[in-house]
Amino acid sequence: MADENGYTIVIVGGGTAGWMSAAALARFVPPGHRIALVESDAIRTIGVGEATIPAIRTFNDALGIDETEFLRETRGSLKLGIAFEGWGTPDGQYMHAFGPIGRPLGLVHFKDHWARAWSAGFAKPLAHYSVNEIAARTMRAPDGGRGPAVPYAYHFDAGLYAGFLRRYAEARGVTRREGTVERVTRHGESGDIAAIVLGDGTEVAGDFFIDCTGFRGLLIEQELAAGYDDWSHWLPCDRAMAVPCAPAGGLTPYTRSIAREAGWQWRIPLQHRIGNGLVYCSEFLSDEDAAHMLLAHLDGEALGDPRPLRFVTGKRRKQWVANCLAVGLSSGFMEPLESTSIHMIQASITRFLTMLPRGDVDPAVRDEFNRAANFEQERIRDFLILHYKANGRTGEPFWDRCRAMEIPDTLAAKIDQFRGNGVFRQVHEELFTEDGWLQVFVGQGIEPDNWNAMADALPETKLREFLAVLEQAALDDVRRLPSHMDILARAMAEPEGVET
Repeated sequence: MADENGYTIVIVGGGTAGWMSAAALARFVPPGHRIALVESDAIRTIGVGEATIPAIRTFNDALGIDETEFLRETRGSLKLGIAFEGWGTPDGQYMHAFGPIGRPLGLVHFKDHWARAWSAGFAKPLAHYSVNEIAARTMRAPDGGRGPAVPYAYHFDAGLYAGFLRRYAEARGVTRREGTVERVTRHGESGDIAAIVLGDGTEVAGDFFIDCTGFRGLLIEQELAAGYDDWSHWLPCDRAMAVPCAPAGGLTPYTRSIAREAGWQWRIPLQHRIGNGLVYCSEFLSDEDAAHMLLAHLDGEALGDPRPLRFVTGKRRKQWVANCLAVGLSSGFMEPLESTSIHMIQASITRFLTMLPRGDVDPAVRDEFNRAANFEQERIRDFLILHYKANGRTGEPFWDRCRAMEIPDTLAAKIDQFRGNGVFRQVHEELFTEDGWLQVFVGQGIEPDNWNAMADALPETKLREFLAVLEQAALDDVRRLPSHMDILARAMAEPEGVET
């Protein structure tokens, strides 16, 4: 319980999750709150989450972070979407590009006009109506708020981002303590966490605790036994190999996700290196073969040995238990297929700020937090499962099993509705938009058998004109964008008055 000296929030664990939490709290909690972060230099962070979705810009903007400084400090690049290679068919590819696909006409969504024209044989692939995809494929990108409105995110070095936010947070009063947690003390009556005790005997007391201890879940699981929902029967990849390599060629303004024998490979371009990793199922691929496969598909020289990671896909049954909130990997793990790892950190801490307690935690508020968090995680889970379920890689044991597996009812309903009449509705806190689902559905071979009847009211000649106008408008918008490399060159230029 808070006393007359104010309210103390203790963050246990650093890395991206810890320092994103610290920075957001330092920026938004009222005077009188104290923010402390405890981390150990001896504990290595995972540090491979380098791709994001556009919501990260909202987070950075809320903190007042200058984009040019951010790109320079984190060696970042811009991201307009994710290219999926070999998922629909071994030789096929498509992009889940940020931003709209076409535009509606009256009350009719673009997908219904497109489905009608596609069925008649005169619509072009969705990519022709996406400013983001055309820009990404031609190595162009938006220059801040100038030019056409093109949604984008970032690739960045997660370790450098954590360091950047640490400097931000400490400059705003966050105190950092070095040490490892030896034990936890609890209030006898409430069961709330009272303090953590470090290896040197130091006691760090608090009113609220944020668990950023990664897979261990030191507070949320080992102490508070939140429980864990295992989703590996739907998302069977349980391991990853990660290794950076030297940069080669231009920096693509998009992430690549390349299907492999028993999983998929990521490629994330940064200014100083390329982040690479292979996510795979150990039942179908050994660690040794996974390392060889990853090293055989690098663009440049490996900058180290492949680093193995093990995980069980799923989530804590409750992210918020007693006076403790799990953020980041301590709250669960979903493979970075759609770059949601850092978003989930952001979503947790943002949701917590909207429910920030003034004293004792209200159980009704805590329950609502957990309901919203569970819903969002389950719908992200469904979107990831779709990629595996709808694969077209026949004759490969891992992929054949994924295609045959039973899926959650929520996803099965979405597939049936879309296939039957092109229907999709974004519900409540769902993260992914109708256009995102559309691109993955169609990109992996799930096409609507029908469309909204209102689309038939437009004469075919007008429909052809409409599609041609949209395609040309997308091309015109892209021509107004600068090259991605030019944007990064300006960002990396030393600011005036700085000596090198």
